[in-house]
Amino acid sequence: MRLTVFWERMREQFGSAYVDSFARDHVMSELGGRTVVQALEQGVSAKEVWAAVRRSLDLHD
Repeated sequence: MRLTVFWERMREQFGSAYVDSFARDHVMSELGGRTVVQALEQGVSAKEVWAAVRRSLDLHD
């Protein structure tokens, strides 16, 4: 998954106003106690991060 697609999906789920806050502030056990931004910066693929977000929030595509 390309990062552009990942961020589009995140904006669709959280809205433009909230997506940045969620990605930078919400620590997720599914990402090893990291935020979305931290996981991406540390090399976790966008596909894996998106799957973790979906699982943690029980989202469906």
